[in-house]
Amino acid sequence: MDGIADLRDRYLNEIGGAADEATLENVRLAALGKKGEVSLLMRSLGKMSPEERKTAGPALNALKNTLNDAITEAKDRLAAAALDARLATEWADVTLGARPSRQGSVHPISQVTEEVTTIFADLGFSVAEGPQIETDFYNFDALNISPEHPARQEMDTFYMARAEGSNAAPNVLRTHTSPVQIRHLEAHGTPCRVIAPGRVYRSDYDQTHTPMFHQIEGLAIDRDINMANLKWVLEEFFSAFFGTSVKTRFRSSYFPFTEPSAEVDIQCEWVDGQVRVGQGDDWLEVLGSGMVHPKVLKAAGVDPNEWQGFAFGMGIDRIAMLKYGIPDLRAFFDSDLRWLRHYGFGALDVPTLRGGV
Repeated sequence: MDGIADLRDRYLNEIGGAADEATLENVRLAALGKKGEVSLLMRSLGKMSPEERKTAGPALNALKNTLNDAITEAKDRLAAAALDARLATEWADVTLGARPSRQGSVHPISQVTEEVTTIFADLGFSVAEGPQIETDFYNFDALNISPEHPARQEMDTFYMARAEGSNAAPNVLRTHTSPVQIRHLEAHGTPCRVIAPGRVYRSDYDQTHTPMFHQIEGLAIDRDINMANLKWVLEEFFSAFFGTSVKTRFRSSYFPFTEPSAEVDIQCEWVDGQVRVGQGDDWLEVLGSGMVHPKVLKAAGVDPNEWQGFAFGMGIDRIAMLKYGIPDLRAFFDSDLRWLRHYGFGALDVPTLRGGV
């Protein structure tokens, strides 16, 4: 067939001159598409004599293969050129540092709990834990809290639902961590020196109270422990916690589970509405304490004629507010990310002892 060589040269020139894949596709359709020139010539083979097909058939097949190979090569060339163009404009400097990722923070309550635990560990206290849903016995009876005590009223305590027809005393959400002391004495006996941090629940809500808050109880039982030991431990703790020498003042009080009992104040002064601990002539109440009542020791299976000791309890949330200047207790539980970023601590901030404890 005449003109095959010219057809090949023309399409090879168009393939070689295609500047993009869209132009190349148009050339392919013009040559090899269903209605392309080469395709139409291939269909005309049926009308030729056998002698003509012997010559035209191989020539058209060779043309078709040549154009297909050229198109494939052109596609690879255009794809490589497009990739080079993208790399020239979309490159990344792998030597640059990673984008800073937003980090979370340690909640002040978690931080202060760690600080308190660290300080008391240095004073020889271990950590004891107990359930947050307590029995009436451990939460009240074992702690010498009488049936008519206001703390046992529903206005102050969260009671759990009882099974229908049950006459058993309902379980409660523990109102303090003092039940842990009873459970620890039952399980481990005496002597002991423990703290019991954890969540507690009371039906109260205002600027300085929330229905759920955090408390830490301390207990030390031995044969010759007295109130002087209690005062020393508390002053050493507060001096370490606040980073300055802190004096305490004991005021006579009443708690069912201690006798004698004392409210404990710490030395402070008020400057521009802010409290400064460890200086000045004012006093701020921070906790309740006393010598463990003999009835409480008996309830835990301890002989009060041989053993005695002190106990104290304070709010973790409250001492966190004092140390870090947080004005409203409710903000601890609002889950406000702005508040958490402001008052939170870094994950690698390690509590350290201060004040030469």
